[in-house]
This record gives sequence, C-alpha cells and structure tokens, in this order.
Amino acid sequence: MKNTRVLISGASVAGPALAHWLHRHGFAPTIVERAPALRDGGHAVDFRGEAHLTVLRRMGILADLERVRTGMGSMAYVNHAGKPVAELPADLFAGDLEVLRGDLSRILYDATERHTEYLFGDSVTSLQEDADGVTVTFERAAPRRFDLVIGADGLHSTTRRLAFGPEERFVKHLGVYCAIFTTGNHLGLDRTGHAHRTAGRLAAMYSARDNTEAKAVFYFGSPLLDLDRRDVTRQQAVLAEHFAGTGWESDRLLDDMRHATDFYFDSVGQVRMDRWTRGRVALLGDAASCPSSLSGMGSGLALVGAYVLAGELAAAHGDHRVAFARYEREMRPYAEGCQKMGDGVARLMVPGSRTAAALLDRYYKVMPYLPGRNMAARIARKAAENITLRDYGPVAAR
Repeated sequence: MKNTRVLISGASVAGPALAHWLHRHGFAPTIVERAPALRDGGHAVDFRGEAHLTVLRRMGILADLERVRTGMGSMAYVNHAGKPVAELPADLFAGDLEVLRGDLSRILYDATERHTEYLFGDSVTSLQEDADGVTVTFERAAPRRFDLVIGADGLHSTTRRLAFGPEERFVKHLGVYCAIFTTGNHLGLDRTGHAHRTAGRLAAMYSARDNTEAKAVFYFGSPLLDLDRRDVTRQQAVLAEHFAGTGWESDRLLDDMRHATDFYFDSVGQVRMDRWTRGRVALLGDAASCPSSLSGMGSGLALVGAYVLAGELAAAHGDHRVAFARYEREMRPYAEGCQKMGDGVARLMVPGSRTAAALLDRYYKVMPYLPGRNMAARIARKAAENITLRDYGPVAAR
C-alpha cells in the first residue's frame, strides 16, 4: 500500500466517515477542523434506502444511530394563530432513520478518535503538490507533508478554493437563506413539527432529543447577500429584519435566537463541478457535490461517497490516479440524482406571493387523498438507492 498518509479537511460527517474507512483499509488519516470542537447544532439528517443503511451497518454504527433517532412523525403547517391547516407525512421528511446532525457527528468522532489524529481549531492555508506528495501549511500548526489531501469541508470548502479556484465558479445559489438553532420546546411538540409559511418566508419548529428541546428553523427568499459568514450579529439582524412581526411564533423564536449557542445561518446552494479530483487532491461530500440542505440527501451522499473513495483507494493499493478516477465514475451519477432532489424545492419552500403560499397550503391539505400522495417519498427513495455498492473485500485492520 502506498500514499497512506492522508489529510482530511473537515470533521462534520464526510471527513470522519472517510477516516473510519481509511483506517480499516490500512491508511493513516489526519483530520483538520476549523472549529475548536465538534459542532453540535444543525438540522436533523435523514437516511433512506438500502444503500444508506448498508453503509451504516458496515461501519458498525447503525445500532448507535438507532438509539438516538428522532422518531419524528408528520409535520403540520399552521396558520397565523397556530391552527393546523395541512399535514405532510413523516416518510417525506425522516426517511428510514433520522438523527440530529450533532448526534451523528459525535458518533462518528467516537468511532474514529482512537486511530485518527484530530487538529481542532486550525485550517489549511496552502497546498504545494509535487511528484511525491503535498506540503500543507496551516493557520496554527507547523507545515507538514501528506501523500493525499481530501476536502470534506462543506459548501464553502477551503480545500476546493485552494486546489480548484474561487467558490463562485462552483456554488449555485438557490435563492434561499436558512437559519437554525436550538430552543425550548415551549409548544410541547411530541415528535412532530409546526411550520408557518408567508410570502417568501417559512418559520418552523420541531421537537428534538425526546421532546426535551426543539429546533427553530427559518427560510427566506433572497438573492446572494454580502455577509461575512462569521459575523453572527449581522446574520441575526438580517434574520430579524425578514421575520419580525410576521406572526405565529416568529417573534418569540427571534428572542430565543439571541441566546442560542448553536446559531447557524447560511445560503442554500448546490455545488456543480466538472471534476472532483486534481492531482493528489480530491473532494468529498458537500465540498464536491452539495445537493443542498433542501434535498434531504446530503449526509447519505457523504457517507456513501466516503465508503466508495476509501474502498477505491484500497482496491488500487493507494494509487490515487486509478482510485480517484474510479471514485468519480462510481459516484457522479449517484450525486447528480441526489442533486435533482434539491432542484425546485426552494420555490416550494418559500413561494414568492401570498397567493402562491395559500395555494401550496391548500394542495398539502388535500395531498393525503390524492393518488400520487406518496410520489415525493418514492422519488427520494429511488434517488437514495440508485447505486450498487461494491464489496471492497478484506480490510487491513478491524
């Protein structure tokens, strides 16, 4: 085996999943993460179909995830006064298994921290590749040499920028912004959620962690804004400008927002690239092919991609040129299918007029009685299962 020293940028989902498989195939992974510790916030994430569950089962973490599953039921759309006006079924949102992103990250970290070097509170600043490897410089740590570098650092990937070019060449803004944070379950939601839609806006709450807390979620339509991604104060001001006085629970949730320790705010986008690899650098998960948070496919795509990338490196005995080409060939059709799930959802999430919002609520109200009521869930499952996973054979270490 050659090229065994692998640097992975990003410690959310794709990065630790890749480290897990690389170690089992005999590689030595190191993960660098900008945040000072694991991030605990974020959306609930879904897994659906046999491909997702097979990877989780082979990783040995399916039982752990089952223990922290959300158990979510249906989602109710409510009017200004909080009265339900429509309901969407659970299988459209939660798939076969839904967990909080923070719980998934913790389980992946626990499965890898004994054999993976983690560098928290640091970030890659440059990549200098030569015939024998890559010299990597960091914001804080001393420069180091690695055989391969994998960018698993999300929609705004630093690795992608350094190796492939500026973000605007690859990230397609879908016309929507999203915010999410943890709050109290003051509505007493029992494994369910409420959502209130107005023209260009959607505010929602859903229960979490055995109903002991809740997640507040906001979506609003907007062109790309000139915002510093680390300026939380300005982000919260923008969110308040869009939702203050819009009814339902919005004002109370905006008050809670100012005390949240896990506030997250970002544009909703997709990553479109002609290639995910260059020399000794490869991209994985959202960094390569983000389907958007609206697709419900991001975490499943990341875990399947990690399994395939590590497996192809092992099958090629570390020859990155062979492995990277096979990885792209196996994963690209699958990723494109997952991205289609995010196309068009933005317009449904935040319709641009009151009339459109009212019509959509009316459609959701009658949808349970229509012949194609389960069509969206079936399409999502088909996309999630549209890959045949190779068995990469014996692993070097268990």
